[in-house]
Amino acid sequence: MRGIFVFIWEITKIVIIALLIVIPIRTFLFQPFFVRGESMSPAFENGDYLIIDQLSYRLRDPQRGEVIVFKHPPSQRYIKRIVGLPGETVEIKDGKVVIYKQEESYILDESDYLPLDIFTTGETSFSLTENQYFVLGDNRFASADSRRWGSLTGEDIIGRVFLRAWPFTALAKIEAPEY
Repeated sequence: MRGIFVFIWEITKIVIIALLIVIPIRTFLFQPFFVRGESMSPAFENGDYLIIDQLSYRLRDPQRGEVIVFKHPPSQRYIKRIVGLPGETVEIKDGKVVIYKQEESYILDESDYLPLDIFTTGETSFSLTENQYFVLGDNRFASADSRRWGSLTGEDIIGRVFLRAWPFTALAKIEAPEY
């Protein structure tokens, strides 16, 4: 009988130690995310298992081109790419994304992550204030994004996609494109 209590006590200690390690890591550093849907195809496919870095945005601001996971509305989690940053105006016109910042404007070069036959549908313009971001899915034809529901705030952002862990054949660290 004493052996059973020793066994249960050892298992309890292992569980407590594991929880003391896992909970802080999951709460403050990294979080898993399963891709649902095709809105980020071809970069991410339905069923991909991603690791989200929650620490980076506590140390720096989100950057254009980074793929993020965010809450919108608060109970739903989405994955999209940051296209517009605070203080900019994002205009979608003639299938292109145009960024206006102060006196400058340029067409966003998305050739690093979008196939050449993909263009951005819609005709719209959004002016972003402080702490607002404009996000788009890479599969522009099948994505509910800022074109539909507007910008999101920095508080809505959970973190940036850091690593694709599944499928193993596509294991990769995820980097933002250079503009």
